Amino acid sequence: MDVVYLSNESILLLTLAIAFSSAITSITGMAGGVLMFSAMSVFMPIKPLIAIHGVVQVFNNAARSWFLRNHVRWSMCLPFLVGSTLGAALTTFFIVQYVGQFFPLLILVLLIFYTLFKPKRLPQIKVRDKNYFWVGIATGCMGIIVGAIDPLLAVFFMRDDMTKEEIVCNKSIMQLFTHLTKIPAFLFLGFSFFDNAFLIIVLSLAAVIGAKLGVMALRYVSTSVFFLLMKLALFIAAGRIVYQLIQLGV
Repeated sequence: MDVVYLSNESILLLTLAIAFSSAITSITGMAGGVLMFSAMSVFMPIKPLIAIHGVVQVFNNAARSWFLRNHVRWSMCLPFLVGSTLGAALTTFFIVQYVGQFFPLLILVLLIFYTLFKPKRLPQIKVRDKNYFWVGIATGCMGIIVGAIDPLLAVFFMRDDMTKEEIVCNKSIMQLFTHLTKIPAFLFLGFSFFDNAFLIIVLSLAAVIGAKLGVMALRYVSTSVFFLLMKLALFIAAGRIVYQLIQLGV
């Protein structure tokens, strides 16, 4: 049984870290999920970490989506919902026992480097709304295999035809969908959310508070600064993934 026991001091530190990372996501459009995942990895092993991180992110992204609900584009979110559900189901039942983390992470870091360092003459990755179905399949698979999905989704939101509020809102909804698929997936794999309920509730409340503070700050951030911060966060995430790849290859 994967039950996480933490001291009061550890819970306090983790609560502050999650509130901060949630606020960062609201301001930059990403990075918070990776920061949250990294902070939680200090205190718990990988299996309960991915499951608990998923539930906390459900509340985190649901709150952020609600605060920015006037900027939802359902034409891209609904196809993503179908795709992410399918991707998570395929991975849970057929793929997770056969696929390691190395190749999914390698593909992800290559996409990130293309987004960050492509010459100006090469196009941005602008996916038509209906084709977010395929982004959903990839994200649903990635969520079960490696946990954090921020960097993958960010690649498809580094685009100049959406406002910063639309990017944060719709990316948050997609993350909400993906993390929701983890709950039945990890129940199927034998994880008990009930036995970890206290920790999940405390961390989820911290994430919601952080999301609200971040959304309040977002209105004061210019679009140019927003994209600069998003690129910086994506670069940091790429560095972390490269480190993971090196560790897996050793």
